[in-house]
Amino acid sequence: MNTGFTEPAKKHLGQNFLHEKGVIEKIVQAIDPRPGDVLVEIGPGQGALTFPLLRKHGEVTAIEFDRDLHAPLQAAAREHGQLHLIEGDVLGVDFGALAARRGDALGQIRLVGNLPYNLSSPILFHALDHAAAIRDMHFMLQKEVVERMAAGPGSKVYGRLSVMLQAYCTVTPLFVVPPGAFRPAPKVDSAVVRLVPKAAERIQVRDCAVFANVVRAAFGQRRKTLRNALNGVADGAAIEAAGLRADARAEQVEVAGFVRLANLLAGA
Repeated sequence: MNTGFTEPAKKHLGQNFLHEKGVIEKIVQAIDPRPGDVLVEIGPGQGALTFPLLRKHGEVTAIEFDRDLHAPLQAAAREHGQLHLIEGDVLGVDFGALAARRGDALGQIRLVGNLPYNLSSPILFHALDHAAAIRDMHFMLQKEVVERMAAGPGSKVYGRLSVMLQAYCTVTPLFVVPPGAFRPAPKVDSAVVRLVPKAAERIQVRDCAVFANVVRAAFGQRRKTLRNALNGVADGAAIEAAGLRADARAEQVEVAGFVRLANLLAGA
């Protein structure tokens, strides 16, 4: 099939196009689209995942920043299914509004995508801001980012990303993808991860802004104790009232501990 793509990957946009058929099939199987699902792909690139999803599901909404890819994507998609292309930066897309307009029976969407390494964390936090409108997410990311996302207390890679994501989502690493599955091949391994936003009644955070501020401050200076890192945010008495040790470091504190402290500070 001639897809009409002549544009090479653009390094400044963090583009690495997936091409390995076996990996693509594993991702589609992991997503397992069902009738009524509303699939939203972030960064379809040259359609490596888009077209198999279209063949499997019939309809995909895709968000693509690179204008040079829009016309060939639309043209190549016609033989596979119905592609709704949103032009622009994913960080400017209101997933809540998109879900309200195009969502499933529950007003939710399913996010998928091979995320650019240089924007993966901002995109993840953007998705968190709209978690109530998202049923699940399947992302390809740098392997070390996925390890950070799923890490537990005591791990060297447990940090702000781990705590923020795990407070709102169930994080499940699925499988590793070698560099050779991409063109051009990155210098690191990638991995596919599934995130399922928790139901509202399971999220214990009472004030999202206070929680985010506590976690940001705690991990802002990892080598400092909570008493010092949270100076100006929470005093030793508050830290201990939340059942935490003021002389502990952030990487030793479980997600629930940060939630208790934030809720105490928020007066919940």
